[in-house]
Amino acid sequence: MKEYRLTDWLPTTKKEVELRGWDELDVILFSGDAYVDHPSFGAAVIGRILEEEGLRVAIVPQPNWRDDLRDFKKLGRPRLFFGISPGCMDSMVNKYTANKRLRSDDAYTPDARPDMRPEYPSIVYTRILKQLFPDVPVILGGIEASMRRLTHYDYWQDRVRPSILLDSGADSLIYGMGEKPVVELANRLKCQQIMDTKGFKQLIADIPQMVYLDKEVAAEEGDITLFSHEECLKDKKKEAANFRHIEEESNKYTASRMLQKVGKQTVVVNPPYPPLTEAELDHSFDLPYTRLPHPKYKGKRIPAYDMIKFSVNLHRGCFGGCAFCTISAHQGKFIVSRSKESVLKEVKAIMELPDFKGYLSDLGGPSANMYRMKGRDEAVCRKCKRPSCIYPKVCPNLNTDHRPLLDIYHAVDALPGIKKSFIGSGVRYDLLLHQSKDPNTNKSTQEYTRELIARHVSGRLKVAPEHTSDRVLNIMRKPPFSQFGEFKKIFDRINREEGLRQQLIPYFISSHPGCKEEDMAELAVITKRLDFHLEQVQDFTPTPMTVATEAWY
Repeated sequence: MKEYRLTDWLPTTKKEVELRGWDELDVILFSGDAYVDHPSFGAAVIGRILEEEGLRVAIVPQPNWRDDLRDFKKLGRPRLFFGISPGCMDSMVNKYTANKRLRSDDAYTPDARPDMRPEYPSIVYTRILKQLFPDVPVILGGIEASMRRLTHYDYWQDRVRPSILLDSGADSLIYGMGEKPVVELANRLKCQQIMDTKGFKQLIADIPQMVYLDKEVAAEEGDITLFSHEECLKDKKKEAANFRHIEEESNKYTASRMLQKVGKQTVVVNPPYPPLTEAELDHSFDLPYTRLPHPKYKGKRIPAYDMIKFSVNLHRGCFGGCAFCTISAHQGKFIVSRSKESVLKEVKAIMELPDFKGYLSDLGGPSANMYRMKGRDEAVCRKCKRPSCIYPKVCPNLNTDHRPLLDIYHAVDALPGIKKSFIGSGVRYDLLLHQSKDPNTNKSTQEYTRELIARHVSGRLKVAPEHTSDRVLNIMRKPPFSQFGEFKKIFDRINREEGLRQQLIPYFISSHPGCKEEDMAELAVITKRLDFHLEQVQDFTPTPMTVATEAWY
């Protein structure tokens, strides 16, 4: 077992900064979550990526915004910029149920305390920092800002709001997974001595994945000019037309720059970086994380950490394109997979953890079984703007071979000290039922299905049919419910053959756009007939930047 020192974490206090012998910081990150030094927590990833670039980085987790603001002043002024990471989960989903009731716990806070983050931390933290240090750039990141980069419908206030840059006063915003843009930004700022607002905008004008406000922006060839914020306020159809562009651009291999006027300013959204390479993704996961909560939480439980501490993320991105989901808008639809070496290295690090007993809770990803899947002919993918590679039918160009994933499972299970590895992420059964033109691919899918059910289910397998009504499923961009029935038969048969008693746990969504009361009544009857005692029904929550939210609005 490894012994850790306080300096193995990024500093969070003045004392910890001094322990490292630093007299100033380059970047200070403010996080809405507790500081867990783990690749599943955004602030830790950005902190470690910048540290690797030779920068002196500190994290202030869950600062108190209600007192004399000492948490915001304690580390002083950074040399380059303040970064704000509002949390792994949208702050409003974190604080409120779908019925707008306050939740009684927060999984990303020590002992699940519900009062440690404000509503919209991106806005609250930025306003405080701008009041205290008006001349230091503030950069927003994370899911909250990413999904609010342009005009969006806000369910909790029941109104259409402009880009979060206007409400917060931040200098810029990085959308999506931020490793590459944040490194490029830091490297450019390092070379600058004095920086005014105009100079800052010129500096970032061509950095991909960055969003900023500017007064004079001329549309160039290839740019997409969206309807202005004011036009969206007057006409819901214009808001919907904007969203169509936003979704298409976030699903393209090479996207266009987008411009949207709001008042006298223009929101400029630079196109994203191309998907990371395997080596770049490995680099992000291979940084020297302790994989543990900061020692200051000693004796306190952080539920979100407990959930992921023995799990491994194999890839990024999801090509499911579900109407209610923000994964592709944030991570993209192109799958970027880690190398087997990187995965095994992380598994070995988990085996060193003090309370590891030989069981991995998840070898998964946004969808458990998309590892290494991509277009056979990438030239076809480069021209495509479909939001989903598997809806309404599996794309004939998609390589659905499950062998690389089986190879990972076998390599992990062969490690001495691993008793069992479970799959805790949701499995796409439409990929398991798909018949490819390649007989070897079909054979791999059958092998994968059997191995998954026989060896990697911890008693319950999660799948997400989402509804029983095909009309509603069509609006959700999900496969017909008959496919769930087919998969259940396979699941039950393999369980009988292997002498196992395992459950299939289906997830359903109520109140989705297009869903009527009679659809929910039918869902109740059908699931009862299938002998399901439903524990998991999620009431639809309209979150910014999904096609379902636009439809709901």
